[in-house]
Amino acid sequence: MTVPLLKAEHISKWFPVKGYTLRPGRPCLKAVSNVSFEINEGETLGIVGESGCGKSTLGRTIIKLLTPTEGRLIYKGIDITSLSEKKFRPYRKEIQIMFQDPYASLDPRMTVGDCIAEPMDVQKLYTDTEARLRRIVELMDVCGLNRNYINRYPHEFSGGQRQRIGIARALSVNPSLIICDEPVSALDVSIQSQIINLLMTIQKNMHLSLIFISHDLSVVHYISTRIMVMYLGNVVEIAEKKQLFSNPLHPYTRALLQAVPVINGNSLESMQILDGELPSPVDPPPGCVFHTRCPCASPFCSDILPSLHEVEKGHWVACIKKYKTGSIYEQVS
Repeated sequence: MTVPLLKAEHISKWFPVKGYTLRPGRPCLKAVSNVSFEINEGETLGIVGESGCGKSTLGRTIIKLLTPTEGRLIYKGIDITSLSEKKFRPYRKEIQIMFQDPYASLDPRMTVGDCIAEPMDVQKLYTDTEARLRRIVELMDVCGLNRNYINRYPHEFSGGQRQRIGIARALSVNPSLIICDEPVSALDVSIQSQIINLLMTIQKNMHLSLIFISHDLSVVHYISTRIMVMYLGNVVEIAEKKQLFSNPLHPYTRALLQAVPVINGNSLESMQILDGELPSPVDPPPGCVFHTRCPCASPFCSDILPSLHEVEKGHWVACIKKYKTGSIYEQVS
């Protein structure tokens, strides 16, 4: 049996509310709750959901920029959850991250060459100055950056060029997995396509795995192998992208897909409009977290917190009901 590259088991990340310590039974912000998934080598897992659903928090927890409150992270069969920073350091070069803001993530006092080489310096990969320089130039070529710009500073580059620097920096330590935290949301549409195509080319050539976090379903559909949908810190559906777009089973996923603008789009009358506001993660609703906005909620939805259930091969949904071709079937959760 093939061992997943990364496996998350029941990961939760809670933050204390001002005036309270983080203890059971006390108020806390539940940013991520009981999230489980796997990602294999060479695969791209897309994570989607509206703002505040916990996507970015999950990404930072995976790379241990944030310590999980509960759950386990297993990398290539090894539990890395409770490793000290010293013991975890070798794994930092295996799992890298790209941030949403390509300018804020770069040190304005460092040249482009030093920004790219910083992870290599921390990991002590190159002690020879010439070898270090050759690697920087190689990465700049791979990412479409003019090697003559090696001594320039981040403020001298456009947003798209800065994100290319971020990609080069993530690649510098030869990672197996890169977490892309909304890497194109701050860029122009024409530049977005260039960065997405660059990521796909690099992934194919280097056999990388990607976790691609975004609120843009069209981008996620283009780059992903599988897609995971989150709502209020919980996973509501996971499926292959073709399955998800052709047969969305969770009502929240259906609402997200219907909200995507298309040329021959649905009229407002045929769209599934969600009522109400996103509940507070400090005080999430009981039972299914989506039932307060779900157009098809039943009374028992407020009593039962559904777990992920495999409705068809590779298609998991956390719902007391499953929706298929307009009919409703009761499912055992």
